Amino acid sequence: MITPDWNLLRAFSATAEAGSLSAAARKLDLTQPTLSRQIAALETALGVTLFERIGRRLVITAVGVGLLDHARAMAAAAESLALAAAGQSEDLSGGVTISATDVVSVHFLPAIVARLRRQAPQLVVTVIATDRLSDLRRREADIAIRHVRPTEPELIGRLIGEMSAHLYASEGWVSRHTAPHSAADLADADILAFDPVDRFVAQLTEWGLPVAPGQCRIICDNAMVLWEMLRNGLGVGMMLQQVAESLPGLVRLLPDQPAVPVPLWLVTHRELHTSSRIRLAFDIVADELRASLSGSAAMVAAPPA
Repeated sequence: MITPDWNLLRAFSATAEAGSLSAAARKLDLTQPTLSRQIAALETALGVTLFERIGRRLVITAVGVGLLDHARAMAAAAESLALAAAGQSEDLSGGVTISATDVVSVHFLPAIVARLRRQAPQLVVTVIATDRLSDLRRREADIAIRHVRPTEPELIGRLIGEMSAHLYASEGWVSRHTAPHSAADLADADILAFDPVDRFVAQLTEWGLPVAPGQCRIICDNAMVLWEMLRNGLGVGMMLQQVAESLPGLVRLLPDQPAVPVPLWLVTHRELHTSSRIRLAFDIVADELRASLSGSAAMVAAPPA
C-alpha cells in the first residue's frame, strides 16, 4: 500500500488550489524548486501524472482531479489535529498571530501589542495587516479583528463595538471650495473611493450620499493611502471619526448626515480559544479595543457577547 508523505500531499493540494507553483510556494513558505521536487516525488510515489505544463500554465490532469478531494480531506484532518493540539496547550510561550485591517493595525494594534509584551513577554506576536479576511480555519491567523460578523460554525466572535464613519475633507480643500450644506452640493466634488468603485458608490447612495461613479477619480483599496490623499486636499472621502479626531487639519462635512456604522468584531477558532496563550491574547485584545474606543463619540457600546 502506498503511504506518501503528508508534505507531498500538502504540496499537491496547495498547488492545485493556487494554480501555479510560485503562488503555492509563497503560501507554503517554500522555494519554488523545493515545491516542484515535492510534486515530482508524489507523482513518482503514486505512479501518475498530476499536472501538465501548457505554455507557462500548470494544468491539473484528470487523474489529479480525481485525487484532489482525497488530498483535501487529509489536509482538513491534519489542520483539525493541529488546532485541537494547539487548543490543549497551557503554555503561554510561543506565537500568536493577529490579523487586522491596515487601519486597525496602524491606529489600534500598537497599544494592544504593547500590553501583550508587558503581560506576556514570552509571546511572539505576529501582525498581518490586510483588508483580506484571513482564514482562521487554516491557521492563517489565530485572532482576527474584522468589520463583519463571522458566519463559519467553527469560529467564535465577540462584537467589541460599533465605530462611526463620516465624510471629511482637509482644511485646504474646504478653503478652495464652497463648504457643502447638503449631499447635492457635492455633485462636482472629487470623491476618494475604495475599490471596487461600484460597491463603494452603492454604499454611499444607501447611506444618503448619492455620488456618480464619474466623481470617483482617485481609487485605492488601501484606506491609509486614501486618507493621506484626503489630508493632502485631493478630494473628499469617508473616514473613521475615531481616526479623524486624532489628525489635525481635517473638517467633517455634512455634520447632520447620519453616520456610517462600522462594527468591530474579534474572532478566533473555537479550538484555539481553549488555548491559554490564545485565550489570554484574545482577552487582552478585546480589553484594549474597548479602552481605545470607550472615550470616543465615534463608538457605540456593543451589547455583551
